[in-house]
Amino acid sequence: MNMIAKGVAPLVAALLLTACAAPTFKQPEIAVPAAFKEGQAPVQTAADGTRWKQAQPAEQQPRGEWWLAFNDPALNQLIAEATKANANLAVAAARVKQARAIAGIAEADRIPQIGVGVGAQRARASAQSLGLPQGSPVAPQTSYTASLTASYEVDLFGRVSSGVDAARSDAASVEATYRSVLLSVQADVAQTYFRLRATDAELATLEQTVRLRQENVKVNQRRFDLGDIGEFDLSRAKTELATSRAEAIGLQRTRVTTEHALAVLLGKPAADFTAGVSPLLDSSLLPAIPGGLPSTLLERRPDIASAQRAMEASNARIGVARAAMFPALNISANGGGAAGTFSDVFKWSSRSWVLGALMSMPLIDGGRNKSNVVRSEAALEESVASYRQSVLTAFAEVEDNLAGLRILSGQTQEIDDAVVSARRSADLAQKLYDAGRSSYLDLLDAQRNLASVERSAVQLRGSRAVTTVALIRALGGGWDAAPLTVASK
Repeated sequence: MNMIAKGVAPLVAALLLTACAAPTFKQPEIAVPAAFKEGQAPVQTAADGTRWKQAQPAEQQPRGEWWLAFNDPALNQLIAEATKANANLAVAAARVKQARAIAGIAEADRIPQIGVGVGAQRARASAQSLGLPQGSPVAPQTSYTASLTASYEVDLFGRVSSGVDAARSDAASVEATYRSVLLSVQADVAQTYFRLRATDAELATLEQTVRLRQENVKVNQRRFDLGDIGEFDLSRAKTELATSRAEAIGLQRTRVTTEHALAVLLGKPAADFTAGVSPLLDSSLLPAIPGGLPSTLLERRPDIASAQRAMEASNARIGVARAAMFPALNISANGGGAAGTFSDVFKWSSRSWVLGALMSMPLIDGGRNKSNVVRSEAALEESVASYRQSVLTAFAEVEDNLAGLRILSGQTQEIDDAVVSARRSADLAQKLYDAGRSSYLDLLDAQRNLASVERSAVQLRGSRAVTTVALIRALGGGWDAAPLTVASK
């Protein structure tokens, strides 16, 4: 027996080692640049000599509330409403609760399962089954039982612990997804809000153009009545007025649809929401968003955190699949009593008990468990590839928005100069036309150019605000993260 034990012991040890639950998780190697390429560009100065206000939310802002850097009370209120009532966010919060509950179910396998049972049964057996002649009278009998049961799976090869690890990682992944949805909702609200304000500013510019066109029609009508000009100049003035009015009416459609989109984000019916007119007049006070180091982006982006947890869950499921190929040990116990009357069930003489242990393992499964291991390993490969793609996408989004802000800043400088020149040209054209030294077509051309340049300036102003929010979203929504709390309903 000693020789047999000495021979079997190494085999058992080898079996235990090869059956080790999940493989050690290895973080995939990602080529992280030392700095963002677009982040090296110098901060641009506006045409009026002002620079963007530098924000330091990590030190001065509450945790995660990146929108406070815009110093806009209306935006703060809108984001607060969306955080409370957005439907997509409510869906994500419900999924967090489900994932946490599933993790709790997995945790329950770590402790013994104990139950109680109390029952009554009345039965009549046939005479033949009791060994009596056919037709013999058999009285029905009533029996009462009470029992206490317990069962426990000994986690020999890590099936239970790997299942718990997988469920925990799944829950963490879903929580990170919730943060991603939260960030998307907040950023969408901010971007839609700034688009609405930019549209209001563009409408204000068009309304100013309409007023100018109306004044031109009045002046030309008087001059036509006096015989100073022909009908051609008057017709052109009326045409320009109608065209400007049509553009303003068309832009109203853009404002209405943007307002409706904002209502949906706030969780309100479009008919119950009206946004006040608030033109975006100045972009020089937009916060300058620090890009930081690319390595810290992996810690801030909630979608990357979700992909990270998904990898860990897939790695743990390999352990669950491997453990299914090895013995499982279940210990069970059952104790109680049975008697013909309920009062006798709990008497010592009615006691009964059973204590057992069962070790089982598959012998022939047609390759099912091996295929399940291969499937789990392939799932890990898939999650690793998804993680890498998430990281690459995150880097590209940051670079895109850093470049966008740099380019928009340069465009703003040029368009500001263009606005000054266009206003000067329009003023000179008006004076020359009034003096009879140029045609009305020259005046219209100068005025059209001014209106076009002013609208471009307004559109750039909105684009800078929207791109600033996009950069914040790409950076993970701020410089710190608040603890995740999902309210129960």
